[in-house]
Amino acid sequence: MTHALSRRQKGLLLTAAGPLIISPDALLIKLIDLPDSQMLFWRGLLTAIGFFTIVVLRSGRRTWAVFRRCGLVGLGVAGLFTLSNFGFVLGNHYTKGGNVLMILAGAPLIAALLSRFFLHERQPLRTWIAIVLCLSGTSLIVFDDAGAGSWIGNGFALLAALSLAANFTLCRTRPGVDMSPMLVLAGLTVALLSPWLASGGWALPDADQARYLILLCLILIPIGFTLIQRGPLYLPAAEVSLLFLLETVTGTLWVWWLLGERPSNLAFIGGALVIGTLVIKSLIERRLEMRWRRTLDNQGFPPEA
Repeated sequence: MTHALSRRQKGLLLTAAGPLIISPDALLIKLIDLPDSQMLFWRGLLTAIGFFTIVVLRSGRRTWAVFRRCGLVGLGVAGLFTLSNFGFVLGNHYTKGGNVLMILAGAPLIAALLSRFFLHERQPLRTWIAIVLCLSGTSLIVFDDAGAGSWIGNGFALLAALSLAANFTLCRTRPGVDMSPMLVLAGLTVALLSPWLASGGWALPDADQARYLILLCLILIPIGFTLIQRGPLYLPAAEVSLLFLLETVTGTLWVWWLLGERPSNLAFIGGALVIGTLVIKSLIERRLEMRWRRTLDNQGFPPEA
């Protein structure tokens, strides 16, 4: 008997699409080449406009009600998303990019621990194995660019990883409530706080920079992060964080393809390990779910849609 996609499978597809959509992030940041304070300002302002446009298109006259439904938890989500933005950008400013990505790869482990402690969500053994394998694969991808770096930069990167994991975990405290509209507030907060980082003069982006900013911040990031932020509606926080690692793999390929920065052989092995782990884990869970559905069918219970 053929079944429609389950809620979990829909969550996997939607959440995995998010990192793939935002995967040109690192490439476009290189092409834009703005100081961090200006990049944060335009990133915050344009993403806020993009996120708000998505909310209006999805909700129409219910837009304000959608924001109100998020409540105080939504304010927490907005604050954590803001911290993760600052942590990522400032981490790259003060330490090696490889260090930042390696620390961010620990977000699934942090999310699993936070979910276990605060939400009492137990992760199956296969999830813990996948976390270890993906962390190892990401380490191989960034091995050549990793180093001691700066403790300040490493601290900002850790802040980004903690904020990201805490964001997804906090979303799980309000089952069925879509927190993605609160990313509008997060974008505005980033834009308002970014001038405090300004050093030197301020210049408007040129035509090429403006085009890349619009593509990245007005289109790709709002669409991609809306999908990622909806992930906790369907999946545990640790699994959402795991799927987020797809951006590291595909982002490396974008930079190689368009800028000619060929990854090392270790990076290819690491990317294959991350992708292979996520695919195998999904196939195993698909098989387990189909077995569970057949059991329900045999017992006369309708399967979950």
